[in-house]
This record gives sequence, structure tokens and C-alpha cells, in this order.
Amino acid sequence: MSLYQRLLAGLAGLLLLSSAHAAGVEITDLSDFQADTTEAKSQQLPILVMFSASYCGYCSTLKEEFLKPMLLSGDYTDKVIIRVLEIDGEDDIRDIDGANIDPESLADRYNIQLTPTLAFIDPRGKELAPRLIGMTTIDFYGGYLDDAIDNSLIQLRGGYKFSSVK
Repeated sequence: MSLYQRLLAGLAGLLLLSSAHAAGVEITDLSDFQADTTEAKSQQLPILVMFSASYCGYCSTLKEEFLKPMLLSGDYTDKVIIRVLEIDGEDDIRDIDGANIDPESLADRYNIQLTPTLAFIDPRGKELAPRLIGMTTIDFYGGYLDDAIDNSLIQLRGGYKFSSVK
């Protein structure tokens, strides 16, 4: 076996190992929005809410290929609180004000029209950055996601993102 083949085999093994580890990671459901916003306020973190549906294949891909590996890596612990809301779920959610609300009503509040949609929310329930709607090219999606998280942090903490001078 050539060095190139051994490197490819090693890389494939690492990818399978990473996938296997990510499979054991669970994304916390959005069940207590009030507690999540309290935590977000105390830690000065945005809440990434993935609006998902049980019938959505792209939602499964997004969870497995991006959100679970993000949680597994530990690199996002001090950047974002990650939650998933199944809009077709049956269990009520504790809303920001402490009242119970069904998942579809919460999705309607944010005008969610398509799953998956990622919204970046501050401790008051306001969106911080443009949401990511649908699943575009997987090759670039991680970059879009990281940019949205970074922009949310900057907005939340009152900073400014500088762009290059034209």
C-alpha cells in the first residue's frame, strides 16, 4: 500500500470515527425557552435555534454533519447555545415569559416558512443575525454558520465587525 493510500485510509478512518462519536451526541431540545434565555443572558451568548421537522431529511443532515460535530468539538461552548425545535412536535414549550406555547406557534412567531432554518436569538428573543434558511451547498455551509455565530456574538456584546476597505 502506497503512502498516499495509507493517508487516504487513515483520513477515512478518522471521518468514520468522528461520525460515530457525533452519533452519540444529542442536541438539546428547545423545551424551556425562559431558562435558555436566562442562561444566554448570564453567559452573554446567542441562542442558535434550529427549526426542524420530523419529516425533513435536510434537517437530519444538518444535525449530523454540523450541529452534532460542533457540540462534540467543544469549540462552540463559549460561543453559542444550541437548541433544536421540532415544529411538528407535540410537547409544549415554556416560553420566555413562562407561559406554555406549542412548537408551531413559536415557529409562527418567528415566521418560519421552511425547515431547516437556523435563527440566532438574543436573551430577549430578538434575532441577532440573518437566519440560515434551508440547506445550501454543504461545502460552504460551515463557513456561513460560523459567520452567523460570530456576527451574533458581536451584535450581542455591542461590538462592531469591520469589513475590508474597498
